[in-house]
Amino acid sequence: MAEINKQHPLYQEDLRNIIDIPEIEQLYGKSFLITGATGLIGVCMIDALMRYNCQGADIQIYAVGRSWEKAKSRLGEYEQDEHFHFIEQDVRQPLPEDIQVDIIIPLASNTHPLAYSQYPIETIEINVKGAEHALNKALACGAMVLYPSSVEVYGNARSEDVFTENYTGKLNLENARACYPESKRLCEALCHSYMSERGAKVKIARLSRVFGPTMLMTDTKASSQFILKALAGEDIILKSKGEQFFSYTYVADVVRSMLFILLHGESGKAYNVSNLDCNVKLKDFAGACARWAGKEVVFDLPTEVEQKGYSVAMHAILDNGRLLTIGCQPLYPFNDAIMRTLEVLSGNTWLNYNQ
Repeated sequence: MAEINKQHPLYQEDLRNIIDIPEIEQLYGKSFLITGATGLIGVCMIDALMRYNCQGADIQIYAVGRSWEKAKSRLGEYEQDEHFHFIEQDVRQPLPEDIQVDIIIPLASNTHPLAYSQYPIETIEINVKGAEHALNKALACGAMVLYPSSVEVYGNARSEDVFTENYTGKLNLENARACYPESKRLCEALCHSYMSERGAKVKIARLSRVFGPTMLMTDTKASSQFILKALAGEDIILKSKGEQFFSYTYVADVVRSMLFILLHGESGKAYNVSNLDCNVKLKDFAGACARWAGKEVVFDLPTEVEQKGYSVAMHAILDNGRLLTIGCQPLYPFNDAIMRTLEVLSGNTWLNYNQ
């Protein structure tokens, strides 16, 4: 399946929306180090910053990934750009000492169920070592860390719970899937420890479940599989009753919110990143993809390997009130976000989604 067409008019509109935020001129001349650069959020973040460079922002981007050969299909258009620098390395190793940056965003992480079930140790190491090396690099440079945490830090909820930033969470440690939420919780604790003991500068974005056209074609999350099935013109397979009620956010809203937090958030505070209009049940996410493709939703049972990686959470809704207080309003309602994702990835320049 082809990678995203970044010249698609809807994606270009997304990039314009991302950088159309108050006081973005504060980023002029800054340098960013972004790990996980070829992931869902990393690609969108880099595309937005590089678009801002077209307006003379003079932002330097140091993009970290494990393989430049693999990265070429995602970021290869910037290979000759003087503002873009790819660093080929594993984030479990210390970051290069010979570069100076202003902002560090450690996005590298295993973020899909197959990785949790097959590589739980690696998942922990990438999260924790990646955060540690980002914080050490920030201290060496005097840089700000924008740490991307996750709704998963809150664990399982009762059906009436809505997660505010002071919710302490409830996690089940008796399975390997705890590798992801527990390591993200530890990373937040590490951020606060570095702030308290060593004076690090950190802001935290707690992200809801993210989707959008910069997704990886190898992503095994349920929502990503729905999108891939729709693009292939196949029925959407739902491996549960689909009653799980989650907060989702379109990737352009996520990147825009992260930049809002970077520019206007309070150091040391966490901000939930969500969109009330994108709080939907899993079966409704599947149904939206099926409608776009003119297909049906088919119910099936997960394999044992798949089951090990799945979240047992049935209700995970993020309150975004704190984000609203810094002026960040989400832009993309659910139907629009699904349509954009599928239109951009399919290469269509017409809209066939019945909203």
